[in-house]
Amino acid sequence: MALTKKQKEVLDFITEYVREHGISPTQKEIQNHFGFKSLGSVQDYIKYLTNGGYLLNDSHSVRGLMPATVQQHTEEIPLLGEIAAGIPIEAIENSDFISVPTHMLGKGQHYALRVKGESMIEEGILNGDIAVIKHQTQANNGQIVVAVIDNETTLKKYFKKARQIELHPANSTMTPIIVKDKECEIRGLLVGLIRTY
Repeated sequence: MALTKKQKEVLDFITEYVREHGISPTQKEIQNHFGFKSLGSVQDYIKYLTNGGYLLNDSHSVRGLMPATVQQHTEEIPLLGEIAAGIPIEAIENSDFISVPTHMLGKGQHYALRVKGESMIEEGILNGDIAVIKHQTQANNGQIVVAVIDNETTLKKYFKKARQIELHPANSTMTPIIVKDKECEIRGLLVGLIRTY
C-alpha cells in the first residue's frame, strides 16, 4: 500500500515521537501537531496506516500506537570476539558491532562475545550464541561471568570461597576451574543471549 504525502508525514511524526520520548503520541497530540479540525481525521489516518501494516495500534491504550518498524528498539554494542565456554581462550579484540534489543540492556556499558565451546550447555548457552555482557568487575556467587585468568577469557558460573575463586561449568562432564582470588579478574556479567538458527 503506497502512502500519500500526508499519510507519510503522520507516520514519520509518530515514529520520531516514539524514538524521542519512548512512548507514542496521543491522538490529541497528533491532531494539534498537524492542525486537524477533528480527532476523526486522526483516526482515519491511524486506520489506514494500521490496515497497511505501517502501524500497530493497541486500542486499549491512549499511547498505544507503535510504528511496525520500531516495534523492538535496538542498540548497537561492540562485538569483541569469542569467549570460551570450555577451555579459556584469548579474547580477540576487534570492533564489529551488533544490534541488541534495548530491553536486555540496563544502565552501564555493554559488549557482546561469541560463545565457543560446550561448557555452559546446561544453562542453555550453546556454541555460536552471542553473549550480551554488562561490563563490571564484581559478581555474586552463582552469577555467570566473563572471567580472565592468565590473559585468557572464559564464561563460567562464579563462586568465591575463602581465598579462592571457583569457576563452574554448566556441563556435568567438566570440572570447575579453581584459582587464587587475585589470579582471576571479572570483566562482566551475562545479561542476555542472542541466537541465530
